[in-house]
Amino acid sequence: MRKTVPWLLLGLVLPGLACAQGQAEVVAPDSASAPANPLTWFGYADAYWGYDIANRGQQRPFFVYAHNRNHEFALNNAILGARYADAHVRGAVALHAGTYVEANYAAEPQGLRHLYEAYAGFRPLPKTWLDLGIFQSHIGFESAVSKDNWTLTRSLMADNSPYYEAGARFSYEPTAKLTLVALVLNGWQNLRDNNRAKALGTQVLWKPNSKLTLNSSTFFGNEQPQDSMRRRRVFHNAYASYAATPRLAVAAVFDAGWQQRATRGGDAWFTGAAFLRYRLHSNWSATARAEFYRAARGVIIRSAAPRPGEPTVNLTGASLNCDYAPHAAVLCRLEGRVLRSAQPLFENRNQQARNYYGNLTASLAVSF
Repeated sequence: MRKTVPWLLLGLVLPGLACAQGQAEVVAPDSASAPANPLTWFGYADAYWGYDIANRGQQRPFFVYAHNRNHEFALNNAILGARYADAHVRGAVALHAGTYVEANYAAEPQGLRHLYEAYAGFRPLPKTWLDLGIFQSHIGFESAVSKDNWTLTRSLMADNSPYYEAGARFSYEPTAKLTLVALVLNGWQNLRDNNRAKALGTQVLWKPNSKLTLNSSTFFGNEQPQDSMRRRRVFHNAYASYAATPRLAVAAVFDAGWQQRATRGGDAWFTGAAFLRYRLHSNWSATARAEFYRAARGVIIRSAAPRPGEPTVNLTGASLNCDYAPHAAVLCRLEGRVLRSAQPLFENRNQQARNYYGNLTASLAVSF
């Protein structure tokens, strides 16, 4: 990788708003107004059934972290928590459990794995918030709560970027349409820091009108477990969503990342996805997704520190899901998904490597 790559990526990061991308349902991480009742309780449960075509194992591919079980009924994520917010103080505590927690928090300390979020904050200045603790990631178009996502399963890019983070978050809302966020973090989806270096993050969320949402998020940090193995990581996520009509909405998402090697140069990864959602009826909708993921030497998706000679991961995929919401608190979903790898990356029933993979996933989610 040439030395110019980090500067090219920084060129993407700094003017990221110009190409930012966003989701219509995205809520600004910090709100200038407090609810009438400062204390609210919330809960969520997402049960699912997964069936992989030509795969008899009970685990889906290694890079899938949500809805990752095969040939069984399972609980992806169940959340129960409380939030408090008045004009000057806010905070939240929530617990969760499920196969999502097993897959994503395996490297975290046992005592922290079941914390979905736990933070406290106050207003140091008008239109600002300062929060410290554990909160959901500032990166990405999709969250850990699948009912809020356009598709049932998470995209390749979303499954291989942070779901959550721990640290300090400073947010400023100059207007009701614009939110600016700066973060100091323990690292790339780390509740406990794996070295003495801290990571930095930024977010720009802009809703110029009721139809369009634009977002730009960045990450800068050292993600090796020892300070002597320092490797810089630079990352930028951008997304945009647009409600073209009351029935039709579209979204585009793009990630670009670069990580320094132990020797000269670095490894880059690029990934993107396009979504088209159509409301068929008042409580029926369908979403189509196309995506790609390319990672030099399999950086991030296969290993945080790939060895020399590791092959590049080059994935493409598509999915189609149908959603039925019989009640405001209930969502039933069915999705079919196919992936293709440039190199044999999947196993069939006979444990033979193959280039193609397909699955079906059905989900029932309840929330309050």
